[in-house]
Amino acid sequence: MPGTQRDVTLRFLAEPTDVNFGGKMFGGAVMKWIDLAGYACATGWSGSYAVTAYVGGIQFERPISIGQLVEVRARIVMTGRTSMHIAVEVFSRETREETWGRTTQCLMVFVAIDDAGKPSPVPSFQPENEQEKRLADYAGRMKELSLALEEERNRWLKGEIPAS
Repeated sequence: MPGTQRDVTLRFLAEPTDVNFGGKMFGGAVMKWIDLAGYACATGWSGSYAVTAYVGGIQFERPISIGQLVEVRARIVMTGRTSMHIAVEVFSRETREETWGRTTQCLMVFVAIDDAGKPSPVPSFQPENEQEKRLADYAGRMKELSLALEEERNRWLKGEIPAS
């Protein structure tokens, strides 16, 4: 039922085919997992197909080693009319251990899409506890910053910012 699935957790094993030249997981493989978890969370919340509109503030905090169990946790933190802001955190641990360590975090925005390919309304998200309120506030501040970055990017692309 739309508007009830607030979060999703996916698990993967870090495979040798995803290793970079330093012997750790490719950042791109981690980003793929982030997108998959974000998509599952967005479609679960909206009850419809959704597309990635934005990924921001991605921070790789520590590497993931081959053979580790990886957990990708995605949760709704804010909604607009057709958009869903989703916080994603990635954790890893050795398969024989119990302690998870955070490796990556970011904020994503998905837009719900109807059968005609147009943005469609999503259920409104209401924070239920203090942590969800803090995450919603954080998402709102990140949205303001991303709009400012987009304005700056557009000025650059139009040639309005001179080279130094």
